[in-house]
Amino acid sequence: MNEQCVSHSPGLRAWLGLLVVLGPVLLVAMDGSVLFLAMPQVSEALSPTAGQALWILDVYGFAVGSLLIAFGNIGDRYGRLKLLLTGAAVFGAASAGAAFAPGPGWLIAGRALMGVAGATLLPSALAVISELFPDPRQRAKAIGIFAATFAAGFAIGPIIGGQLLNSFWWGSVFLINLPVVVVFLVLAPVLLREVRATGTGRIDVLSVLLSAAGILLTVYAVKHVATAGLTATPVATGVIGVTVLGWFVRRQLRLGHPLIDFGLFHDRVFTVAAITGLLPLAAWSATAYLGGIYLQSVLGLSVLDAALVALPGAAVLTVTCIATPALAARVGTRAALIACHFLITAGMLLLLATTISGGIGWYVASTVIAGTGYGISFSVVADTAVAAVPPERAGAAAAIAETSNEVGNALGIALLGSLAALIFRLQGPGLAGTLNETLRIPGLGTAVIGDAKAAFVTGLHAAAAIAGLLHAALGAFALRHLPRASTR
Repeated sequence: MNEQCVSHSPGLRAWLGLLVVLGPVLLVAMDGSVLFLAMPQVSEALSPTAGQALWILDVYGFAVGSLLIAFGNIGDRYGRLKLLLTGAAVFGAASAGAAFAPGPGWLIAGRALMGVAGATLLPSALAVISELFPDPRQRAKAIGIFAATFAAGFAIGPIIGGQLLNSFWWGSVFLINLPVVVVFLVLAPVLLREVRATGTGRIDVLSVLLSAAGILLTVYAVKHVATAGLTATPVATGVIGVTVLGWFVRRQLRLGHPLIDFGLFHDRVFTVAAITGLLPLAAWSATAYLGGIYLQSVLGLSVLDAALVALPGAAVLTVTCIATPALAARVGTRAALIACHFLITAGMLLLLATTISGGIGWYVASTVIAGTGYGISFSVVADTAVAAVPPERAGAAAAIAETSNEVGNALGIALLGSLAALIFRLQGPGLAGTLNETLRIPGLGTAVIGDAKAAFVTGLHAAAAIAGLLHAALGAFALRHLPRASTR
């Protein structure tokens, strides 16, 4: 009997450890999307400008994406569990700070700190899971659960946010993180062991600073032009940002241990996989954010009803993410990659049928069809990227695939959201920078309200059309250029 207990206890410990690790993973994914339905309430409470509203949404994703690889290296050297515990504690404290932010600047700062902490959690969680499951088959199953949890977090973030906002104030979407963080901090030291890698190269701090500064300066310029017009300041900022990014790329090509191994992009399959990690998240985040405003501020749905409308797409995305590995094993990942892009294209084009007077059915159909494509892409990107490179470069490939997800999530709101903001500024009534700001102005006539809503819907259509065209182009490229045998 004792021998049986001893032989089975490591397995139980491993699965309990996985369950504990999945808590922070779910939080990091959810917090990339939990504000999508909350922005009307946030705008009403804090009155952010159009630019500040975009920063509130996407500074989190940029912080996570720009620091994932750096914190992966730090964890390798100083210990993954130690980094997990530190990151979870900071994530909880930053969540509490964001929940009670007195103004938009404080909320942006809180979201940025949450992103920095989130970047410590994802790579370390994956490494700890690998340590928990030395058996390759069990490890593959555990990593599949990890990927499904991460994808589900993105999908259910707006739903959970909508449910909370139906009963509580907007800060509640951040306070729900605290119980999960507390449980993790209590149980992780008991169930998890420290993980370190040997022989890791030194961390190039300058590369970390260049990547973060280049991205943020460039995005700041894009947002400023979209919300305030073309002036000397954003142009100069954009030029500096692009120059810094160019410096970053050149530096990576010379380093022995680069943050991003750009040599991997010489492989066509890897390149398509990396772009597939970025582009669907960009389309999903932008349309989910703009869709939340459309449902509430244009069609007049309550936040609870908007969450229910988003539920079918979230459910399809999650189920597809879980089912795709088995499907891809039968039809091949090449077919799966191609299918995901054309499904997302179809979903984006359905959004063009929405109007200021109706479109709930079109919106649901769009999220269900595009959600199928998103689920496929979330499931196959990492495996495709890793399979495309030699085994000794698998870690670098996985890091790029993971980073492309987070950067894509932020870029969708930054670029496509800025495009929608630009169109609203050019075609709207010119009374305020956003639809929600405009609708809060007292004494508006019916015609002005109709013009404001129509301008917003035009921006939504433009963002969806561009996302659809980009996916169609990438799908066509994959159909023509991806070799059949290499992605089976």
